[in-house]
Amino acid sequence: MDIQKTYEKYINVFEEFKDKLKNNESEKLSNYRKKAFEIFQKLGIPDNKNENYRNAGIADILNKDYEFTIDSRGAVVNLNEFFKCEVENLDTHVVLLSNGEYYKDNEPITDLNEGVIICGLQEAKAKYPEIIEKYYNQYPSEIEDGFVALNTMFAQDGVFIYVPDNIEVNKTIQLVNLTHGFGNKNIFKRNLFVLGKNSKLSLVICDHTLNMSNNFVVDITESYVGENSQLDYHTIQNEPNKSGVINSHFINLEKYSRCNSFVISLHGGILRNNVFAKLAGENSEANLYGLNLTDKDQRVDNFTLIDHVVPNCMSNELYKGILDEHAQGSFLGRILVRKNAQKTEAYQTNNNLCLTPQTKMRTRPQLEIYADDVKCSHGATVGQLGQDALMYLRQRGIDAREAKLMLMFAFANDVLLKVNIPPLRERIANLLDSRLRGEFSFCDHCLLNCKSRS
Repeated sequence: MDIQKTYEKYINVFEEFKDKLKNNESEKLSNYRKKAFEIFQKLGIPDNKNENYRNAGIADILNKDYEFTIDSRGAVVNLNEFFKCEVENLDTHVVLLSNGEYYKDNEPITDLNEGVIICGLQEAKAKYPEIIEKYYNQYPSEIEDGFVALNTMFAQDGVFIYVPDNIEVNKTIQLVNLTHGFGNKNIFKRNLFVLGKNSKLSLVICDHTLNMSNNFVVDITESYVGENSQLDYHTIQNEPNKSGVINSHFINLEKYSRCNSFVISLHGGILRNNVFAKLAGENSEANLYGLNLTDKDQRVDNFTLIDHVVPNCMSNELYKGILDEHAQGSFLGRILVRKNAQKTEAYQTNNNLCLTPQTKMRTRPQLEIYADDVKCSHGATVGQLGQDALMYLRQRGIDAREAKLMLMFAFANDVLLKVNIPPLRERIANLLDSRLRGEFSFCDHCLLNCKSRS
């Protein structure tokens, strides 16, 4: 199915099921769907004529026919028994999503801090309408993007987390996105995370597929970080070669707040990761980190937009990629410094290793500055392993393969060192080492619990 036919299919499905999609939601939320439908009709599906999606490989995702489900189907097995996702020495609250729906049999979380809410987004719409209506779609509605509109049209469920003022959540929340079952699935999921003032939340998001079908997942996560609060957000992607994922994270930062965002792409077919960060309050800070490893015909496309709206804010950005065989990658990073955002500090770096002549890496760092008292820089590199460094290691008795592995790990380790949860950092490092050695490509259990295999 080509892009035009897919576009027409989405239009027809929405027209047919728009009343069912409301599902008793408020008029305000329903109007968001209507507005998104109008935007989607105008913009269509982004293709290679769209500057932001030129190298994303969207046509290769949409050349298949996907099963589209409006009604909830639930899981036919007990996922708590069938699937385990653990990180050694890391105590977490685990939350499962089943094909984009909050898993109804999630094990209850009984030791949360007072006032913290974790539930499905659909449930939250009914139980906490004031919070939902205050935050839902506030930042995404500012961005005209065909896939953002598409998600807003169709997404019904996801995870809702609310952290009230003056609360540091006592454990890391581990959100496991499971795609499973038969058939090629088209999944839309929406997460909403809200942190009040002086609060802290740490999240680990594990994307994992339990089937080998062609799946197309369109996700949006909204994070609203209140005054003097901190969000540590880690996305770890492990998808089969047939997967297509459009993943967008919107981060709104109030004064003196901070977000540390990680996107670790260890395996996948075609992955597109969007990160939008708006520094809306003075002295806020956004740190965006990314690492992707690709081989065969895999493709990872990273897009970032950091919007410095007010003065005295800081952003740091470090994305790295290692490409092998016929893999492709792209990075488009944009830093926008608005006229009133004086005393801004913004730094962006994108480094890539291409291990074969057949790989393709495209990188475009961008600075758009309208203030005159700022410190900003950007840089990008695409290259191969340094022959001098290889020779240095070989001369000290290290064989060629091990020397290359050491250099690749050292290259990637700059990103891993930014992870401030030691057990998680160690687990990702072990997985990175296994991935570089070719000891696993796609495992049958969660990425964070997999064993090395040849």
